[in-house]
Amino acid sequence: MTDETTDNADDAEDMAAMMAEPGGGVEPSRILNQDEIDSLLGFDEEEDDGGGVSGLQAIANSALVSYERLPMLEVVFDRLVRMMSTSLRNFTSDNVEVSLDNITSTRFTDYLNSVPLPAMISVVVAEEWDNYALLVVDSALAYSTVDVLMGGRRGTAAMRIEGRPFTTIERNLVERMVNVVLSDLSAAFDPISPVTFRFDSLETNPRFATIARPGDAAILARLRIDMDDRGGRLELLLPYATLEPVRELLLQMFMGEKFGRDAIWETHLASELWLTDIELEAVLDQFVMSLNDVLNWKPGSRISLNARPDSAVEMRCGEVSLFSGKMGQRNGNMAVSIDRKLRKM
Repeated sequence: MTDETTDNADDAEDMAAMMAEPGGGVEPSRILNQDEIDSLLGFDEEEDDGGGVSGLQAIANSALVSYERLPMLEVVFDRLVRMMSTSLRNFTSDNVEVSLDNITSTRFTDYLNSVPLPAMISVVVAEEWDNYALLVVDSALAYSTVDVLMGGRRGTAAMRIEGRPFTTIERNLVERMVNVVLSDLSAAFDPISPVTFRFDSLETNPRFATIARPGDAAILARLRIDMDDRGGRLELLLPYATLEPVRELLLQMFMGEKFGRDAIWETHLASELWLTDIELEAVLDQFVMSLNDVLNWKPGSRISLNARPDSAVEMRCGEVSLFSGKMGQRNGNMAVSIDRKLRKM
């Protein structure tokens, strides 16, 4: 055996020893299994059950604006739940319980693709805001509403017939319920900004209810309506473009802040203003002359005013003219008798 062969064998043994030691060499690349790939892409079922989003899906959705940046929306939806509980009881003459499940942010196209069919999708017009919203009634709530309004027996679940479209009677009855909800929604927004939500059309195909661009962000509020053993889900979708006219008001942290004033502080400020001392100037006349003429003034120079003893005198506070009157004397002091008010208070 030659010396070169011996050296090559020693080098191979040294390389094997280095690979065997921890951290002694470069580890071979490892292939990810399916669970790790799902977790990386954000499709982990366990995390989805908990409501969390991770991986690349979280990065893709990071551009969405969270509804928590509009705190007053929670107040609006709380008012809506209370008002709907009363109005739907009067509408159905039945015991109705309304609850708010959650408020989330989503993309418009993602929501349309997730609407469980069959469903009744109401296109709603916000007249003062000149934009649209969606009110989705799922099939369970639609059949329950029809069953209640048509005199179905209590304690039995509404019968659902698969494979057929909604009838004209069912659409008309659901439309009446939608109008009741829209009336309550308008009243719920009244403390924030007066707005009228008007029913525009009723669709059963999500493609015909496209009111925003696919990538636009929207706020989704899910409400649960229970009528004894019957009920279903009502979903309200408000695109951010619809809420843009009242965005500044929805950013307020509490209801009183939206008015921009405090009643106690307003009363105190008004009382202090009435006690404020101001200086008034009585102006006999005014005219404009050049700076050269002013510089040529000398002791004994006379300035002619276009005023007579009976000329009107202006009473000013700074640059604001307040009153007009006649100049005179009272108890040896110069005085002005006010004739008229020059500025409307």
